[in-house]
Amino acid sequence: MRVLLAPDSFGGSLTAAEAATAMAEGWARTHPDDTTVLLPLADGGTGFVEVLHTARGGTRHDLEVTGPLGERTTATWLELDGPGDAAERSSTLRTAYVESASACGLHLVPERTPETAAAATSRGVGELVAAAIERRPDRIVVGLGGSACTDGGAGMLAALGAVAVDDHGHPLPDGGGALAGVTRLVGLPGVRERLAGVELVVAADVDHVLTGPEGAAAVFGPQKGADEDTVAALDAALATWGGVLGEECGLPGLAGQPGTGAAGGLGAALAALGAARVPGGELVRDVAGLDAAMDRADLVVTGEGRLDGQSLHGKLVSVVAARAREHEVPCIALAGQVDMSTGEATEAGLDGAYSVAADVGSVEAALAEPAARLADLAEGVARRWGNRPPA
Repeated sequence: MRVLLAPDSFGGSLTAAEAATAMAEGWARTHPDDTTVLLPLADGGTGFVEVLHTARGGTRHDLEVTGPLGERTTATWLELDGPGDAAERSSTLRTAYVESASACGLHLVPERTPETAAAATSRGVGELVAAAIERRPDRIVVGLGGSACTDGGAGMLAALGAVAVDDHGHPLPDGGGALAGVTRLVGLPGVRERLAGVELVVAADVDHVLTGPEGAAAVFGPQKGADEDTVAALDAALATWGGVLGEECGLPGLAGQPGTGAAGGLGAALAALGAARVPGGELVRDVAGLDAAMDRADLVVTGEGRLDGQSLHGKLVSVVAARAREHEVPCIALAGQVDMSTGEATEAGLDGAYSVAADVGSVEAALAEPAARLADLAEGVARRWGNRPPA
């Protein structure tokens, strides 16, 4: 039996590669004769560059940038040559893949409070994009997901030269909380000029809008440390920011566009720069060769840190499950936590969903030794799913 292991990262506890390795180790304990194929994936969030670099090579650039709370941190982007226009088959496109989570990821803020949720910035992402622009690629793809900030991409724009100011013309401090005082955005045309001739693409893991009940603050704010009052304040600030941003870029309905709430609203700022949006999981699927791997698989095992309703909004697990269904291959998920019904899992294309936390009795126990506990779960699941005859 050939088992394709195609997980996303497990939040800040395991990279996608570490998760796939743990699954393979556990599976082999039960069915050593099964062939396990490791294909770690990403949907634009944490591990985006690592997965693409593993699949395609290229030149990896590590850069010291501003972290989410103003500290210095090392972030990553990847320079890669790829096929050009089909009409000019001898040409190549030089693409820069920027991982926003490496600059402003949730894993960089281990102690999350309402104060950190309001202050976190995406400035480092803009510094990565600026470095990529200097190399003059044909295309820049910014992977969104796993961010600690809810600043609507204001920090990213500021690093590129477009600064949010108050009614006195003073630049606002970093962080989403400060956006309550924004009245104008100064310098946006200059940033667009810097990007002239460069195709800008957003690889987004979710399709949430910028504000409201399905917006960046309401849906993702709590996991970033925001309490109820902070969520309300951030949502109001993003509403003000969305109005200013939409007016400055000539898109008055910008805040209501799908994907603008991705990565704390980075999606909105990138849309204001003219970026096209593609599902991050679909992009990585194409680059990594997921479909070809599924053609040879008898079972697909995917996974992520927390499997819940958000997983159905374009995240990697839903992409893998949908492709497995098209290939008529059973697909199951192993996750740190599972918070969805059997019916929801089936609707997403999953034939089973299994939780590490449920297996060991608590989230704390699961996080204490994440690789070991995931391997244990895979060992148990293999007793049910392993060593099946090929379809």
